[in-house]
Amino acid sequence: MDWEQLLTRGVAEVIVRSELEARLRAGEKLRLKQGFDPSKPDLHIGHAVGLRKLRQFQELGHTVVLVVGDWTAQIGDPSGRDESRQMLDREQVLANADTYMKQFFKVVDRDRTEVRWQTEWYEGFKLADILRLTSRYTLAQVLAHETFRKRYENNLPVTLMELMYPLLQGYDSVMVQADVEFGGTDQKFNNLAGRDLQAAVGQRPQDVLLVPLLMGTDGAKMSKSAGNTIDLDEPPDSMYGKVMSLSDSVLWDYFWMATDVPADEIEAMTESVSRGANPRDMKMRLAREVVTQFHGAAAAATAEAEFVRVFQQQEIPEEMPELRMAAGTGIIDAILGAGMAQSRSEARRLVEQGGVYIDGDRAESLETQVALGRDPQVLRVGRRRFARIVPG
Repeated sequence: MDWEQLLTRGVAEVIVRSELEARLRAGEKLRLKQGFDPSKPDLHIGHAVGLRKLRQFQELGHTVVLVVGDWTAQIGDPSGRDESRQMLDREQVLANADTYMKQFFKVVDRDRTEVRWQTEWYEGFKLADILRLTSRYTLAQVLAHETFRKRYENNLPVTLMELMYPLLQGYDSVMVQADVEFGGTDQKFNNLAGRDLQAAVGQRPQDVLLVPLLMGTDGAKMSKSAGNTIDLDEPPDSMYGKVMSLSDSVLWDYFWMATDVPADEIEAMTESVSRGANPRDMKMRLAREVVTQFHGAAAAATAEAEFVRVFQQQEIPEEMPELRMAAGTGIIDAILGAGMAQSRSEARRLVEQGGVYIDGDRAESLETQVALGRDPQVLRVGRRRFARIVPG
């Protein structure tokens, strides 16, 4: 086994690497904890970096323990400070969890995964249990979290509930007896809380494997709110197109973290680009690799052929959504009706930036109208999004 690749490729940090490597070399079968907050249902390729690493460990005989944060998701953040933690009812949590797990198991082996729900241990929690839990962690430990410390030092509000989240996540590790917890680099503090709590109750502290955060299609941190994700349930054509839209600066990060392309091939491609080769060709290789993972080789080949036809040969896609709109519909309403923007302000910005076309002609004005004649018109936003507008 290539331990170096297992513990370094697509990995930002391992705490404590020497201990984890020793356990792996000794042939121990480990319990790999991966928690998720079902406040939102969608996964993207940034999440897949960690999921791929989990799958690699599974192939060595280890067990993934998927902890569903169904209890904390129902609590949310009533203060409203964290908009990503809305209070959800039980039905919404279960619906999100179902969607999440369908995407999760596109990468991780379901048969080698144990699914645990927080309500198993938190539903019967009493005040005495909460006090016992808080007694095992000090204020100094909590304020070691950079975000909490900065807000405290700047006299900004920090609720007691916010301080509890790392403890609650750490207690999950105690209850499932985790040997290793996986997470992104932004979860380091919470993962380390699990180590501390396990040691406090006499368990062997879990090791922590942190994966880097993959940048989105705009070069910034990938997130749903930024609209820069490549989702795991993205159709093949869209997934291929989004990979092709990536900045050249993140190309190699994607190869190293999101594919199984051998290291010597990546290094050879890097060298060829440094000598003047067009990075577009490497990006097409990347797009094929990514689409193949989630949709298969045939879908990847079809997506590539369509991309070449539409974007390199400047042709219109054979298939696109068809929308019926009244004659004289304004360009902003057309963009919104086609689902190509989330708000009127975003739609206006797309037009003002020159990224909206009607039948190949750029929409120069916010007053542009579509569906004026009897014939359908093709609305294009950006390079990849098309819709056929039919008057009526």
